[in-house]
Amino acid sequence: MPSIKGKLALLPDQPGCYLMKNRHGQIIYVGKAKNLRSRVRSYFTGTHDGKTQRLVNDIEDFEYIVVSSEIESLILEMNLIKEHDPKYNIMLKDDKSYPYIKLTAEKHPRLIITRKVKKNSGKYFGPYPNATAAAETKRLLDRLYPLRKCRTLPDRVCLYYHIGQCLAPCVNEVTQDTYKDMTEGIVRFLNGGHQEVKRDLQNKMMNASEQLNFEHAKELRDQIRHIETVMEKQKVMFGDLNDRDVFGFAYDKGWMCVQVFFMRQGKLIERDVSIFPFYQEPEEDFLTYIGQFYLHQNHLKPKEILIPNNVDDKLISEMLDASVHRPQRGRKKDLVLLAEKNAQIAIKEKFALIERDDARTIKAVEKLGEHLNIDPPRRIETFDNSNIQGVHPVSAMVVFEDGKPNKKEYRKYKIKTVKGPDDYSTMKEVIRRRYTRVLKEAGVLPDLILIDGGKGQMSAAIDVLENECGLSIPVCGLVKDEKHKTSQLVMGEPPQLIPLARNSQEFYLLQRIQDEVHRFAITFHRQIRDKTMTKSVLDDIPGIGPKRKQALLKHFGSIKKVKEASVEELSASGLPENLAKAAKDYFENN
Repeated sequence: MPSIKGKLALLPDQPGCYLMKNRHGQIIYVGKAKNLRSRVRSYFTGTHDGKTQRLVNDIEDFEYIVVSSEIESLILEMNLIKEHDPKYNIMLKDDKSYPYIKLTAEKHPRLIITRKVKKNSGKYFGPYPNATAAAETKRLLDRLYPLRKCRTLPDRVCLYYHIGQCLAPCVNEVTQDTYKDMTEGIVRFLNGGHQEVKRDLQNKMMNASEQLNFEHAKELRDQIRHIETVMEKQKVMFGDLNDRDVFGFAYDKGWMCVQVFFMRQGKLIERDVSIFPFYQEPEEDFLTYIGQFYLHQNHLKPKEILIPNNVDDKLISEMLDASVHRPQRGRKKDLVLLAEKNAQIAIKEKFALIERDDARTIKAVEKLGEHLNIDPPRRIETFDNSNIQGVHPVSAMVVFEDGKPNKKEYRKYKIKTVKGPDDYSTMKEVIRRRYTRVLKEAGVLPDLILIDGGKGQMSAAIDVLENECGLSIPVCGLVKDEKHKTSQLVMGEPPQLIPLARNSQEFYLLQRIQDEVHRFAITFHRQIRDKTMTKSVLDDIPGIGPKRKQALLKHFGSIKKVKEASVEELSASGLPENLAKAAKDYFENN
């Protein structure tokens, strides 16, 4: 790596971020460092565990950005990870969210359940352990505080008004003072004041009972019981009723587990567990994690965040603009230790699964590369053709990266230039279309191409790759037995059998790839065939889509009767007059 060695000598002793690239120029890892020189050089000296060594083996080049402080490098790192989504970085996904109760900031406010937090659009309370817990709490508040339920105001009262759960602002004048009292009550309730609301209801129940209004007293009693059921299921752990997030993490063999305990109103209501590989110092990757957790996932920051002792609380506090503490003793310290203990247990359980998954994927890829005498084929693209006696010919490509399917990269092809059942010409067309486009768009090239077929299909693919595209990519054929199961792997010209043990993980990987590409191709072929079988002459008339076609057939009973119908009869079936004329003209001219 002469280019890398030259760059290593020029690295500055300053804080910043570095971007590792593979041979295709893709950014595969983004990291930060207090000292760029020592951090980046550490990847290319000494020994590493297998996971880090795989990263180093993929690095062909790197860039770096110098910043003025550690906090700047941390924020820049998170932004670069979000922008490039490198394969070796942890990237917290936005789909891991929890339900919140939201009090909207509208003229006529509403209470809703949402998983998206938007700034300046209302007040949020939560997160809740699950949607059921949030829904139960909202139903309770709907009984106590009759805010509107409709997204848009209707022109008449609805059922909620008749059951006492809405003041019907659609037809009644509701003052802002009334809304202020209700919203303040809701905020007080959700911030831990449900005991106060419960006492008020108890007093009202006693007064109603003394006035012999037993029906109203019974309604108030039911509301009190509902509060007890919904709000008092969990034991209060802190009397101050504050919202807290408690973090703990553990790491081993290059993997880290972070556990977050959500405490709301003094109660431990939920936890979040994340396990991921890391390539820097564990404390630094934890900083990246916590930054992504709040800044990129939009988790609401609570009143207090508790973290372990070995993490820089001032840096996190500056980054998040929040109250961050490292408790030294007492119940808060016990909570952090409990989060760390759970993280240690989770990561031990994960290792057994990781080792089994690695054997089936990454290690199988490495073994396959050894058998083929090539570098480990991290990206494998596989092709299969499908047709019935040359009718509706299609082809499909699936992509496996590090032994796992990457379905976003799958592609389907309708064959355009081949007539009849010519499998070799079909393969040539698909390979030509695929790799001329990859070259034109500077896309990612595979490390290995697998062809579902034998000598003829392989030769067709190699001919296009070498003579038309100027590419030198290893090509192998997957040969099936009489039961249509993966039987042999062949490579070279003339094709030579690659001996693989039938019970090896690399053979099982090839089976999974061949089954997947066959499934994908057959599914696409069925879609095309089914679509063609339901096609009729009506599909060729501009303006007549599936719904109008169905309506015409239902009205007239057959295509023949539709053709024989007059313009007036077509209009009577529901077609607009201009379409009816266009349809009649089409039938007369064709």
